[in-house]
Amino acid sequence: MIFRKEYLDLVLVPCGLFIMFAYHLFLLYRCLKRPHTTVIGYENNDKKAWVEKVMQVENKDVKTALDVLSANVSAATFLASVSLTLSSLIGAWIANNSNIFQSELIYGDTRQATMSIKFISLLICFLLAFACFVQSSRCLIHANYLISTPDTDIPIKYVESAVIRGGDFWSLGLRALYFATTLLLWFFGPIPMFATSVSMVCLLHHLDTNKTPLHQYSSAAKRPFKRAEQTTIRTPMAVEVLDR
Repeated sequence: MIFRKEYLDLVLVPCGLFIMFAYHLFLLYRCLKRPHTTVIGYENNDKKAWVEKVMQVENKDVKTALDVLSANVSAATFLASVSLTLSSLIGAWIANNSNIFQSELIYGDTRQATMSIKFISLLICFLLAFACFVQSSRCLIHANYLISTPDTDIPIKYVESAVIRGGDFWSLGLRALYFATTLLLWFFGPIPMFATSVSMVCLLHHLDTNKTPLHQYSSAAKRPFKRAEQTTIRTPMAVEVLDR
């Protein structure tokens, strides 16, 4: 049997995708069962404490919290726009039937059918990232409404859920971009794609691992109050007793 370079795509590409999917399934398990070992769980713990403190201040003092949420909404909107723009470019590229990635210098399968699969896979990742970033903006805007509602008795859990859900969609959007990065390298051959997948998993494992213990934030109701300093008035009899 003669080995052909097209066979590399049948071996390395599924292996690279399997490594990426397996790592993210392992990360999902850690987030659900051992959240304190992940950066996502560490950030969610801080977000819960932040929401609790924000909901305890007066309505006139929530401007800083609204600025924080607005910054996150702007970032999510920007990445959503970038993802949609890249999706449009890929769609235009498919329509033009460009042959730039069908060069003999690329060691791998460069047939038209395989190129179509590459374009469609990359397009799906960018569209998924766009959808996740849009949902992240929606959740954060909803949290913005909840926090800025005057004289409200909204439970803190509602605001926490909106903020954390927005962060989760943000993370999913970034993961879709990570997958898109590996698929983008597939255009240059299966070997760069596989090498990028392995390198990406090693880097993400380092970045997603949390070694800092979770800080147990105390609520305002449990926080001890400072006692007022008491002045002792010494009577002549007390002074005499102390002198003895």
